Amino acid sequence: MKCKTYFCDPYYAWQKETNENTNGLLREYYPKGMDLSLVDENELKMNLEKMNNRPRKCLGFKTPNEVLDL
Repeated sequence: MKCKTYFCDPYYAWQKETNENTNGLLREYYPKGMDLSLVDENELKMNLEKMNNRPRKCLGFKTPNEVLDL
């Protein structure tokens, strides 16, 4: 895919702000400690679609789908 990859340092949360934010968005649908193996695949796809169509500040308020041209 020729994507740039960045590896942040352990215990440096400020280096991975987007990842931490995305984890918070994910928690809106699936609380911490929930057994994700019990999640219906269609429900998961629907929630991922919602997340990928949510504008992000780090993307210039475009959605991930817009940036990737999906």
